[in-house]
Amino acid sequence: MEHLRHFAQEFRKALRNLLPIVAVVVAFQLLVFRRMPEDPLQLVAGLLIVGVGIALFLQGLDLSVFPVGKNLANQFTRRGALGLLLTFGFAIGFAAVVAEPALIAVAEQAELISEGRIDGVVLRVVIAVSVGLVLVLGILRVLRGWAVHRILIGGYVVVLVATFVAPPEIVGLAFDSGGVTTNVVTVPLIAAIGIGLANSIRGRSALTDGFGLVALCVMVPMIGVQLYGMWVYTFGGGGGAPTTGSEQAGAPLWLEHVVGLAEMVRDVAPMVIVVLFFQYVALRRKLSHPLRVAVGFVMVLVGLYAFVVGLKMGLFPLGTQMAEQLIDRDIPALILLFALLIGFATTMAEPALVAIADQAENVSPAGINATAIRLVVATGVAVGIALGVYRILSGGPLHYFIMVSYAVVIVLVVLAPKYIVALAFDLGGVTTSEVTVPLVTALGIGLASAIEGRSALLDGFGLIAFASIFPIISVLLYAIALERIPRLRKESS
Repeated sequence: MEHLRHFAQEFRKALRNLLPIVAVVVAFQLLVFRRMPEDPLQLVAGLLIVGVGIALFLQGLDLSVFPVGKNLANQFTRRGALGLLLTFGFAIGFAAVVAEPALIAVAEQAELISEGRIDGVVLRVVIAVSVGLVLVLGILRVLRGWAVHRILIGGYVVVLVATFVAPPEIVGLAFDSGGVTTNVVTVPLIAAIGIGLANSIRGRSALTDGFGLVALCVMVPMIGVQLYGMWVYTFGGGGGAPTTGSEQAGAPLWLEHVVGLAEMVRDVAPMVIVVLFFQYVALRRKLSHPLRVAVGFVMVLVGLYAFVVGLKMGLFPLGTQMAEQLIDRDIPALILLFALLIGFATTMAEPALVAIADQAENVSPAGINATAIRLVVATGVAVGIALGVYRILSGGPLHYFIMVSYAVVIVLVVLAPKYIVALAFDLGGVTTSEVTVPLVTALGIGLASAIEGRSALLDGFGLIAFASIFPIISVLLYAIALERIPRLRKESS
């Protein structure tokens, strides 16, 4: 009964979080295009399925991913098994990313647009190895107590230097690749490992030291992909026919759902195998409450699948159609307004953001409010996507926009209270997940393909990067304001 009440509560919250997307869609359909959505019942059904999916997913996380991740981190720390812990970090990072659906989609787009010069499979392996290695670095950071802001500032300096040297064809893809390495399953697991480590070591803070692993997983792939691009465009061949997957046409609906759920299991299976191997073989310990954990993982899978099905039924076709209609109208102000509003609305519905914001509120001694954090992050994403769309419309060079944005980030890191830095960068990584990535990628490539003088490869990628950078800026500004405003009031009184 308690689980049923929890599910009903999460379902109501999910529907409330989806209201901004509905408001944006309805407003543009009625006020701008002056027409009703083609199939309003399908849209409503899709949104209800999305709500059920999010509720199942979040409840499943509480039963499985969070406790398993924290428990593994505690066991490794208690045993003092540093070698095992670092091996686990690399394995879970590689396994979580190599089969990530959003990364597969971006890699296939890159191979297609570059006419086979960029190999999609190699690109995925490069990113997965980067994430595995950086998780090793992140775990060492928590254990040794290294300040995360120094690592992040140094890392982003390397990113910007690489941006100067890398071929322009790879820059947007590199920044987008950093944004798609973190999904709604990997983010909570990685965050749980970091928080579990911080909680198990005396003198560590869950807020200051526990967060930051997701941020590193976003940063290092940018370097790896730019190095790969330098190799490809310096020594690689001219490309060949890109390989594209063939879809099964005319398959019955039930078979499509079975295949879709099987693909979801395939995507999550490497992570589950790594967790079980280290739990039972390396640590030789049984899971606490294995039935509850198994039920939780099933709920995560079914919830995630329902979430994706609901989006495909209702929002994705409508969002793509609206982007095409806006491009056809050729009114820049309307395109920018749509980018701003849809960026805010989709971010508010991101399950990974909901999960991490709740975790931050739970472990924070600094009075962080989960709802306020989500509003601040969504505002940052909205501004970032709007600026990225403006760059495509104006034709400005991507690396200049990116460099100025990260220069602002570095200045704010120096000014912001240190407890918020790791969380701010982590929140930048969770904004580009299953809701945002498909819509934003379709909008960017669609705009670049439709505007004369733009290249889908040079200009179509990069929006995801803006959606990752600007939430960091907005959260850091929020923390600075929280710290400075009471002090100013005190001084004025």
